[in-house]
Amino acid sequence: MNTSLKAKINLPKSRKLTGINRIAAGPLSGNGASSDAKIKALKQKLIKQGVKYCLGAYVDIHGVPKGKFVPIEHFEHFASGSELYTGYALDGLGQAPNDDEISSVPDLNHIIQIPWQKEVAWMPADNHFHGSPYPLNSRVLLQNILGEALKLGFTFNLGIECEIYVLKQDELGRLVVPNADDNLAKSCYDVKRFFDAFPWLDDMVATMNGLGWDVYSLDHEDGNSQFEFDFKYADALSMADRYIFFRFMAKAIAAKHGLLATFMPKPFADKTGNGAHFNMSLADPKTGKNLFAIDPEKDPRGLGLSQLGYSFVAGIIRHGRALCAVLAPTVNSYKRLIRRGAMSYYSWAPVFNSFGTNNRTNSIRVPMGGGRCESRNADSSCNPYLAAALVLAAGLEGVREKLDPGDPHHENLYELSPSELEKIGVQELPRTLGEAVDAFEADPFVEKILGTELRNEFVKYKRAEWLDYHQSVSQWEIDRYVRLF
Repeated sequence: MNTSLKAKINLPKSRKLTGINRIAAGPLSGNGASSDAKIKALKQKLIKQGVKYCLGAYVDIHGVPKGKFVPIEHFEHFASGSELYTGYALDGLGQAPNDDEISSVPDLNHIIQIPWQKEVAWMPADNHFHGSPYPLNSRVLLQNILGEALKLGFTFNLGIECEIYVLKQDELGRLVVPNADDNLAKSCYDVKRFFDAFPWLDDMVATMNGLGWDVYSLDHEDGNSQFEFDFKYADALSMADRYIFFRFMAKAIAAKHGLLATFMPKPFADKTGNGAHFNMSLADPKTGKNLFAIDPEKDPRGLGLSQLGYSFVAGIIRHGRALCAVLAPTVNSYKRLIRRGAMSYYSWAPVFNSFGTNNRTNSIRVPMGGGRCESRNADSSCNPYLAAALVLAAGLEGVREKLDPGDPHHENLYELSPSELEKIGVQELPRTLGEAVDAFEADPFVEKILGTELRNEFVKYKRAEWLDYHQSVSQWEIDRYVRLF
């Protein structure tokens, strides 16, 4: 360990504890005897709970968790950011082989003792460099944008709808629906197929509620062996932490049941994709009052959304095509964002940069009852820290400039021709990852929010992903061309 670096690292600023905490020591300050005493007390509490190892899980640019496991005996050093990493070994952290190492500083106010592996305490973490938060870390970025919102008098609440396929793989690696009876053309909300998967579903809900997440709904989704979990919204940082852990948790619990949980946005061409819809609102930091909520009768558009909410929506639409790159960040994402494709009916996926009421052909929906807006092009492969930071920044721009999104769209946009869409001023979202990255790179707003380095890192990795895809040979190409000529 580089002791000179360790001496420079400070604990993150204290944050209010949230429901995610299963083991809490109280808010921890960055220095002083009081903080040292709390850290020691927390260590003893973890030991009594059976914890043997600690993990500070930060994410790379793709939202994939990374970290080292530290024996509990070294908890004090771990809490101070003792664990160092070669950033060049990770995607999107902007380092070269000759750069100093980055550290991982765990958030001691958000600890999960892994329910199925109680020897391990999981903490979301931020990367630091030379004693300061590292700006290319997407969790650090989200905290910075949340700080900007607070200066304007807002907190940002976020709920993420978790869609997931639970499958198996055959001997050739092909994805297979494990329940032969789950074969309906429209299986959404089907009760019998839900009960077929009940042991895994029940295990998931019991674990989530044990963490204090307050699951309020779950169902069988449109795709065969596809399910959705909905749980109570939280501040955006806590919700992003939870989504990272949800993906990790779902895979582990599925494996225990002999299944494969996948967050691939579109695992089957003829079935619906996995969304991760972002449900968003701004609130008063002192009272917690929802500042998007208004009596529908007092809303000229009748949606129950305040003018502040409409300006927030307008900011997202202004940068909608660029934001699509972080909300739907993979090659596979754009096989979800289609009107119909290989499906026998409309896909439900948003392909338009527009907003409306309960009309799901818009990318931004104001659900019945109002009080929030929903970004529907977010999918299950997104880095929730990066996506939430950019969407919030775009919404805040709309608020600052008092933008107006125009009238909501009630029509079935899927059925309109390009000329008809142009007449009503509706843009299509990017159709491919390459097109999305072009829009992302071309929008000056992105560089303003991310900084040049992080913007360039995202572009570099996503352009490489797009190129790699085009250099591969698919089964479709073999089937179509191998005997054609």
